[in-house]
Amino acid sequence: MGEVSFTEKMLREVLKGIDEGIHVVDAEGRTVFYNRFAARLDGMEEGEVLGNHLLEVFPSLTPKTSTLLKVIRTGEPIYNQQQSYTNRHGKRIVTVNSTMPVLVEGRRVGAMEVSKDITRIQELSEKVIDLERRMRSPRERKRPAGRGLYRFEQILTLSPVMKREIHRARRAAATRSPVLVVGETGTGKELLVQSLHSASPRGKGPFIAQNCAAIPSSLLEGILFGTVRGAFTGAEDRPGLFELAEGGSLFLDEIHAMPVDLQAKLLRVLEDGAVRRVGDVKTRPVDVRILAATNEEPETSVQEGRLRKDLYYRIHVVRLEIPPLRERREDIPLLTRHFIQKYNYRFETLVIGVSEEVKALFAGYNWPGNVRELEHAIEGAMNQVEGDRIELEHLPRHLIASGSGGEKFAPFRETDPDLPLPLLLSRVEEEALRRALKTTGNNVRRAAERLGIPRQTLQYKLKRLGLNLKR
Repeated sequence: MGEVSFTEKMLREVLKGIDEGIHVVDAEGRTVFYNRFAARLDGMEEGEVLGNHLLEVFPSLTPKTSTLLKVIRTGEPIYNQQQSYTNRHGKRIVTVNSTMPVLVEGRRVGAMEVSKDITRIQELSEKVIDLERRMRSPRERKRPAGRGLYRFEQILTLSPVMKREIHRARRAAATRSPVLVVGETGTGKELLVQSLHSASPRGKGPFIAQNCAAIPSSLLEGILFGTVRGAFTGAEDRPGLFELAEGGSLFLDEIHAMPVDLQAKLLRVLEDGAVRRVGDVKTRPVDVRILAATNEEPETSVQEGRLRKDLYYRIHVVRLEIPPLRERREDIPLLTRHFIQKYNYRFETLVIGVSEEVKALFAGYNWPGNVRELEHAIEGAMNQVEGDRIELEHLPRHLIASGSGGEKFAPFRETDPDLPLPLLLSRVEEEALRRALKTTGNNVRRAAERLGIPRQTLQYKLKRLGLNLKR
């Protein structure tokens, strides 16, 4: 008996120290365990809760809305469900709970709940939605259309592949078909999407962007589709982003990060052209064009079960691919000059360019963070530069270290400097073809697009060089 008592005491001490709310009630709904983090989360003292019935301490809850009481009643666990309630002092709390029945010898004797506080996230999300709604008021609509959004003319590139994608985006702008933009992080997906919206017949309508990975899944449904009063405790009548984007475009970034069950609801909206707010029984028609983006190969997301196949086919009507910066190196000097001008204006400096060493480093570096990394490198350097040129010493350490040798810095560096030029060029060309094929999984069409040459030309070069396509 003493051993059992010691084990129980040890278990209680362990649960007290966990940095998530732990709340245990008996079969009658009275609290038998309540740790310090739960008390802090609820704005209560432990003594106010222990031994008391749940509904006495949290009067806004009911047997239907309380996840603990529901689990006691049904015996079924509930995972990651949002709950909003107020304590007896009037403080509003929003949590995401996982609630499980407590069984002793097969008999249901209570329930345990693990809670995470998302009150602050909920408040910020509501403020964002309210701000979007105010910005779309009739008074705001009188402002110049598309103000602050990018246009195609602002996209700087010398890359044939990038120019082709811009041309395809211009053509797609005239329709209302869904668009999926594929590109690594930092390549400028939203810049292209904003430009497409600005050039479209919807350019005078709203453009609303939402990163699907930035909001907890428990909140994302209400943010996208809206809520009605009474949907859950604390819920208000609130339009979602679909309604706010009426007559315009809704940009869903990192769509592969959207919960799969929510993807099914998104698919229904796309097919029906109508949205149903959380907790509502009626649907509301919406006229919104969906623009989506992903920073990974969507086919991989589908294979791994993170992106529904039916949704993928629905948003894949127009596919635009932005090549990484390492595959359009001709853009590096152009973008470098642009960012120097940008930060000259912002910092009131007179930097005229970069040194030859920096040019060489930029030309050979792999740029895993793409255009965004280049911009940040220049911004950081211009915080340090004292003269009129950016030198190696002004760059981030990891960037300088990459220039000490190896494939990252000089992917086409030749070990024999005395090679005849034709042979050197042939080897460079062969390496470029190999890299393009490797990047695209031996897809000849996509490899040709990345290289900026016709598919037939690529096939001829592969045959001439004796390169076999092995999958």
